[in-house]
Amino acid sequence: MLKIYGSELCPDCVACKAAFDANDISYDFVNITGSMRNLKEFLKHRDSDPVFDDARKNGYVGIPALMSEDGSITLDWEALLAAKGIPTVPAEPAGKACRIDGTGC
Repeated sequence: MLKIYGSELCPDCVACKAAFDANDISYDFVNITGSMRNLKEFLKHRDSDPVFDDARKNGYVGIPALMSEDGSITLDWEALLAAKGIPTVPAEPAGKACRIDGTGC
């Protein structure tokens, strides 16, 4: 099953979950701000997987991060839905962000 690492505090994660729910796509949500165990599980991937290189370089958290059953990770949930023929529409209000610079998550 698809695993989504994210946080309920992150507008991008909330939008991702809403899009998957609206399209009846099953997933296991790992709330990284819900427990130290979840955070450590996420950090194990974030600290070593090259898909997070840009996030680490620019100080982003790197969520939502979607892990497929084969262990591959993508940070582009909208592209994953587009590949299934599902259009996405931004779900968060304009101006919502969780990066320190105010540009997103």
